[in-house]
Amino acid sequence: MAAETIDPAAVKQVNALAEGARRASRQLALLPRTAKDEALHAIADGLVAATDEIVTANAEDLSRGRDHGLSEGLLDRLTLDERRIGAIADAVRDIARLPDPVGEVVRGSTLANGLQIRQLRVPMGVVGMIYEARPNVTVDAATLGLKSGNAVILRGGSAAASSNRALVGVMRKALGSLGIDENAVCLLDGGGHDAARALMTARGLVDLVIPRGGANLIQTVVTESTVPVIETGIGVNHVYVDAAADLDVAERIVVNAKAQRPSVCNAAETLLVHESVAEAFLPKVLAGLGGAGVVVHAGPELAEQAEAAGAAYTLASDEDYRTEWYSLDMSVRTVPDLDAALDHIRTFGTQHTEVIVTEDRGAARRFTSEVDAAVVMVNASSRFTDGAEFGFGAEIGISTQKLHARGPMALPELTTTKWVVEGDGQVRA
Repeated sequence: MAAETIDPAAVKQVNALAEGARRASRQLALLPRTAKDEALHAIADGLVAATDEIVTANAEDLSRGRDHGLSEGLLDRLTLDERRIGAIADAVRDIARLPDPVGEVVRGSTLANGLQIRQLRVPMGVVGMIYEARPNVTVDAATLGLKSGNAVILRGGSAAASSNRALVGVMRKALGSLGIDENAVCLLDGGGHDAARALMTARGLVDLVIPRGGANLIQTVVTESTVPVIETGIGVNHVYVDAAADLDVAERIVVNAKAQRPSVCNAAETLLVHESVAEAFLPKVLAGLGGAGVVVHAGPELAEQAEAAGAAYTLASDEDYRTEWYSLDMSVRTVPDLDAALDHIRTFGTQHTEVIVTEDRGAARRFTSEVDAAVVMVNASSRFTDGAEFGFGAEIGISTQKLHARGPMALPELTTTKWVVEGDGQVRA
């Protein structure tokens, strides 16, 4: 969208935030690890100390969300309680324990002429984060930005407005108490869609935009932004149960991948079952899914089995196979072979996470080689696609693109590189 169509007040608001963030980013880029880690611990302690304040603010968002008809899945994503705030604070402390990527030598050498060249990791500068009703993302993005030397401008969804104000207030107070420019963490509050568009088009003031949320939000940012974007994708993730699967293992994986936390992007949305094991496996897995409250979306051939297993059932459509449910719903179909499973994933997948359950090493190798996804798993739940589970600390998102970053993005993915060349008077002939 052309800049002249954006409300000038929104542009002015974003420019003021971005200029403040730019100044703060210059301070952050020079901070040693000890100073950044001290700030992270101050933020974690501040969040715990402000639990009652944050929960009260979150209650306002939850009440407003119910009034506006938010789904149970979105309300779950939005909810903050003492346990979740404690977990967020622990994740911040985990980030403090991680190595600082800034200054890391990626590669280097000494040339024949004596020039010493090094490629170093350096901060991006100012990162804009546009996301929906996930207040934990507010803290993840801000603290990962801090550790990697970046100032962050946060544009959360209106559904989490009160929670985000409380969280950002705590973090800015913690930074200020240590003499760090509070504009290292900025909240773009209000202004409607024009404010988000102004952030997306603040080229020269903002170095990178990362969208995190549903398909519509991501597509809007990718198509309208003039600032470089790292695309995080939706998760229409599949579990394929192969002819050579251990069926007990498969049941555990499927139920966990769908029901352990259905409102997140690494939950499984579709189950593909090799028809040679369908008769033995479907009654078992449908009973497990039904016991977890999952509604099965499947073809008419599975209606009788779903009913017998006690699982709620509805007829599936192609649109169901394209749907990221964010809820206790799962599409189920049988396939004649691995080729058909791969074809289904190519047609309906979103290049996020794909799972095969099999004891056949050849089938596993084919699956991992041929599936085009950021993460491919063998005999493990899709719920492990997560920065913390991968040992990265908190994540800022899961990238499904192929440039710069792919998969869970943490500290290294929030840096770029700079070449430093040192000589003693060499000139080029």
